[in-house]
Order: sequence, then structure tokens, then C-alpha cells
Amino acid sequence: MNTSSKISQWRVVAASVGGTSHLKNKQLCQDAHHWQILPDNVLIAAVADGAGSAVSGKVGAMVAVEAAIENISVKQFTRRSLDEDEEVRDLLNDAIVAAKIAVEDEAIVCDKQPQDLATTLIITIATPELVAVVQIGDGMAVAKDRMGNLLALTMPDNGEYINATTFLTSPNALDTAQMRLWREAIINVGVLTDGLQMLALNMAEGAPHKPFFFPLFDFAANAEDKAAAKEQLVRFLRSDRITQRTDDDLTLIIAALSD
Repeated sequence: MNTSSKISQWRVVAASVGGTSHLKNKQLCQDAHHWQILPDNVLIAAVADGAGSAVSGKVGAMVAVEAAIENISVKQFTRRSLDEDEEVRDLLNDAIVAAKIAVEDEAIVCDKQPQDLATTLIITIATPELVAVVQIGDGMAVAKDRMGNLLALTMPDNGEYINATTFLTSPNALDTAQMRLWREAIINVGVLTDGLQMLALNMAEGAPHKPFFFPLFDFAANAEDKAAAKEQLVRFLRSDRITQRTDDDLTLIIAALSD
């Protein structure tokens, strides 16, 4: 009997921490993340970075990730149905539209303008056979296959000007969304907000930085105690090794298929 589908399961470690610059100014972390493992070992994950210039960016980020994951999780689909590219793309499109509507609705409830809740958003769907991503704004998503190849599924969208990006509440948000579907036997997925881009990207090659991701993937694969693993990830994100390179808010979701 083939039991591989029963043995290989996703292990996920995720955290969002406030950047040192925000802590000095007594500001809340503007990032948010959310993830679920659905039946049949389908992983869905989302990260968002509320705009620092938006008065309620944190709210926008939280609403966006929760709405996106909720929209996918309630859909009646199977892992087999994900064999159809159109099905996967429809799930991602519906989720990002639902997130945009949820943020706009929240702005009305809060008596604010949508741009007051401006946020980026990355949504990922992954099984052992595929990974698919849709992204608005900066941050990035990566995957590693069984041969050890590391692929940038998306790259940061930094807009037309330095330190500028597209937000979920931008008029052209849906038109500029990046979408990527990769059908390979994958063992790792990583999703992060822009605070980690300088560490996670090999800027000279414009490619993911293997020395950053590979130890984290190994860490996730061996993370048997979820609470302890999250505490370790938080300590890592707050360590001098990281904060000496970036003072921004940091969010990282690392997933590994573990036997």
C-alpha cells in the first residue's frame, strides 16, 4: 500500500515581529500573516505588510490575510481538482478580490478611506505536487524542489519609484498582480514581507539567497514542537544578525514537507 501521502505532511513555522524603527517610535507591527492546512495536505498561506504611511495599515494587513485564507478554506475543492490550472488561478483570483473587498468594507466601517488601510498581500497555495502564488506589492515567495533547486515564484514589486509599491487598495492593484503556478515535486515554501528582502535576495543575481532559506527550511522540517519553533523563529527575526541589516517589520512563513 502506498502511504506516502499519509507520511509526508506540511510543517509550518511562521511569525511577524515589529521592526526596530517601529519599536523605537512605539508603533505596532504593521505586518500580518495567516495560514491553514486543509484536508488532503493542501497548504494555504498569506502575508501582508500594512503601509507605514497608512494610519490603519495594520488593520488592512490583518483583514487582508484573514479574508484571503477564509475565502479559499470555505471553497469545496479537492487536491485532484488542483490538477486544472484554471481551478488554481480562479482560487487565487477570488481570494485576492475577496481580500480587497474586505479591506474596503472595513474602511467604511472605520469611517476611513481605503488608502488608510493600504497593505500589500501575498497568497500561496501548495501541495506536494504544485505551488501557486498571487502577489500585490513587495515581498516575495519561493519554493524548493526535491533536487534542491530554489525558485523565486514572485519578486518584489517596488513600483516606479524607490521605496514605492502597489497596494491592495491601489486603483490598479488587480491589474498589476503577479501570479505564478509551478508544477514540480516541491518540499519547501517560503513567503516573506519586504523587511527581509535584503537578506533573502541575492541582489547581484536577482535570485533567492540559498544560505538564507536552506537552514530555515531544515529548521521547519525538524520543528516537532510548534510553539517552541515559533519562539525560535521570533528570536531569529529579532537577533542582531537580522536587525543590523533591517529595521523594518518582519514576517516569514516557512513550510517543509516532513516524513
